[in-house]
Amino acid sequence: MTDFRRVTDKLSVAPQIRVEDVEAARAQGFVRIVNNRPDGESPDQTPSGKIEEAARAAGLDYVHIPVMGGPTEAQAQAMHEACHGADGPVLAYCRSGTRSITAWAFGEVIADTTPREDLAKLGAAAGYDLRPVLGV
Repeated sequence: MTDFRRVTDKLSVAPQIRVEDVEAARAQGFVRIVNNRPDGESPDQTPSGKIEEAARAAGLDYVHIPVMGGPTEAQAQAMHEACHGADGPVLAYCRSGTRSITAWAFGEVIADTTPREDLAKLGAAAGYDLRPVLGV
């Protein structure tokens, strides 16, 4: 099973998930999966359509916000909406989880909901160093 890293009560991030990880996500209480990985990035990645199909079959919402490099403002806002608009915990993934947590953090900065220092601490607790990208 892929490593789901808890960031907050409402968000966990993960490296690339597989179809069989979707059921584990449902069993752990996630209600939405957000894919931040563009299709075709790597020949071994599971295509977004396969994950979406499995998510919907398991009764989960699915959102695809592909990010290449750093997230744009629009992607960060979409991530914020995807996370805050869910009726429960969200699992976001990309190749390593870094783009997912970065897009989420930028969305929080844009919405001015969480101080940058607190975002950096949440990232560190999940195993991601957000200090350079947040400027703290």
